[in-house]
Amino acid sequence: MKKKIVFLTGAGMSVESGFKTFRGAGGLWEDYPVEQVASHEGWLMDPVLVNSFYNRLRRKLYKAQPNEGHRLIAELEKDYDVVVVTQNVDNLHEKAGSKHIIHLHGELTKVCSSRDQFDERYVRELGPDDADVKDGERAGDGSLLRPFIVFFGESVPMISPAAEEASEADIFVIIGTSLNVYPAAGLVRYTRPGTPIFLIDPEEVPSGGIPNLTHIRKGASEGMRQLCQLLAKE
Repeated sequence: MKKKIVFLTGAGMSVESGFKTFRGAGGLWEDYPVEQVASHEGWLMDPVLVNSFYNRLRRKLYKAQPNEGHRLIAELEKDYDVVVVTQNVDNLHEKAGSKHIIHLHGELTKVCSSRDQFDERYVRELGPDDADVKDGERAGDGSLLRPFIVFFGESVPMISPAAEEASEADIFVIIGTSLNVYPAAGLVRYTRPGTPIFLIDPEEVPSGGIPNLTHIRKGASEGMRQLCQLLAKE
């Protein structure tokens, strides 16, 4: 039976693909206050502004390509049972070929009902030629279409299946996240005692005394190359 590797990826995973991190220097929130474009209150106050923000981000995403780090994660599926739990709303893991992905914070390529964003009947995928939500556009239930994004302050329904995967991991890998965003940051606590944990991030990341932790101080692609070398020695 293949060993299970569970990855937890954050915004730093996609930096090399041309996506800014949301919280770092030069991040997207420096252009727009987070409460305006990523909170339920911001949506209620100005849905046109919110949809416009995500329309622009979505168009940028369709032009982006996965980096080597994304591809190396996908390639590990040849030898491991790989699960990717991502805080990112991009589809770069999918583009790289990963098959089992849990999106904690939603998916930028999709739109949904603003009455119930998790009603699958009204979740719709947008394509490169139909990337924008038009002003006043409605979902099938008559409510305004909104981005299929978990706004700050909203529940994160995919955290339970993510925690279950973490509890079954033989190896747990964290890439490009500050470990400050909860509940995602708490997933490492679900790993079994003695599980090897790798953190790939060029910056110093407060780890809170996580046991069995190896910090690879590199970016996503270079860090994944080093991780693959370490795994090959097992």
